[in-house]
Amino acid sequence: MTSDEVRKQYTPTIGIECHVQLSTKTKLFSAVGNDAREAPANTLISHIDLGMPGALPVLNEAAVQLGIKAAFALGTPPQKFSKFDRKHYFYPDLPNGYQITQFYDPIIRDGKVTFAYEGTEKTVRIHEAHLEADAGKSTHPTGKDYSLVDLNRAGTPLLEIVSEPDIHSPAEAKAYARELQLLVRYAGVSDASLYYGNMRFDVNVSVSKTDKLGTRSETKNLNSFRSVEKAAQYEINRQIERLEKGEKIIQETRGWDDAKQKTFSQRSKEEAHDYRYMPDPDLPPIELADDLIAAVEKTMPLMPNDYRALFKDLGLDAAAIETLIDSPQNAAFVKAVYDQHGADHAKRIANWFVNIITASEEDTGQAANKADAGAAVKLSQMVTDRKLSSTAAKEIWIELYNKGGDPEKIAADKNLLQVSNEGEIAKIVEQILADNPQAATDVKNGEMKAIGFLVGQVMKASRGKANPSMAQDLIKKQLGI
Repeated sequence: MTSDEVRKQYTPTIGIECHVQLSTKTKLFSAVGNDAREAPANTLISHIDLGMPGALPVLNEAAVQLGIKAAFALGTPPQKFSKFDRKHYFYPDLPNGYQITQFYDPIIRDGKVTFAYEGTEKTVRIHEAHLEADAGKSTHPTGKDYSLVDLNRAGTPLLEIVSEPDIHSPAEAKAYARELQLLVRYAGVSDASLYYGNMRFDVNVSVSKTDKLGTRSETKNLNSFRSVEKAAQYEINRQIERLEKGEKIIQETRGWDDAKQKTFSQRSKEEAHDYRYMPDPDLPPIELADDLIAAVEKTMPLMPNDYRALFKDLGLDAAAIETLIDSPQNAAFVKAVYDQHGADHAKRIANWFVNIITASEEDTGQAANKADAGAAVKLSQMVTDRKLSSTAAKEIWIELYNKGGDPEKIAADKNLLQVSNEGEIAKIVEQILADNPQAATDVKNGEMKAIGFLVGQVMKASRGKANPSMAQDLIKKQLGI
């Protein structure tokens, strides 16, 4: 039996726990800045983050409101009653000796994420999502006999989104992770930057030949869609290989070595009782009023599927749509153009985004769009008016996107404005036809492919400035066809 035949005997089952850093100005329980991306170590901390005796946490209301928005993004209303618990464990980056989380009564239950996968609609159920405070960060300098602790991240508000084990392939896991990122971004819940660790994935994998789920492993802290897919695939293969040898799968926590593209064992998996969960005595329960829930629901923006429907109406293909909605800002820009200036301009500008400016999965190297809608439409109109070739328009769009400005001035400065003077182009066409009698004869005989060659010669003679459409019309006119 081949290895592929062996693998087909097993059904893989995957569940994903996703930690999303909420986009609040301050931390979950202390009035300290929540953006630690460029901050020196241990500068965004307070007595609460340090776990000083007598320090009392105060809940950030903005984090609760983002939790409500996340519930609607996940297709379910928030729980009216939720509360905080203490999860006890001991590690240098956890000064309190416990993490504040929502173990028993989370703010979100029973949501779902629906996305397109291999031409069909796939739904992954959400078991729950709960608010919790992040721990700090330990670093272990290479070659040193000590570790360092940075508590800037301690107390950062997180939403942990826990899926049901509804995923059955690594590619599905990757697609789910991407859709989850889109949902929290479009809802305004989180920047969800993978590069800065605002969104991290723990992937649970098991395999089984029966309907009974196998023993699972949990690969922690994956920070890209690609690593979610690759880690899941590695674990499926590893577990099948062990079972085929008659060995048992150990329930454990594993890490991911991106350089080696393999997982490695970290520790045996703890059970809930190991954490000694207890209600947090310093924090009262959260009870959400109906009018607050309704007010937050009214602020919900358009979500990814709303944009998918809009862009499909514009005539964009599925691949282009997915590229465009990778950026909520770019998608909203195209919609604004559509609402104010119509479908033709919106479709052209959408294609410029898709073909020239593309979002990267890791969120690196992509500048914010500095073009305004008016300038983009002006550039599009210049193409419509045959003042610019499509190639020249793309060059100007790149500068508009990166620096802003006036497209007409940029075109003039770059000497990209097309010559649309019919008399001037007619003289060039006349010379080209005289210089290329065979191609001219071919066109007159119905071989229209040759007209492309002649237009190319006109463009070359005019140093790219001739309006190609006008050049083609004049070639036909002078040849009497």
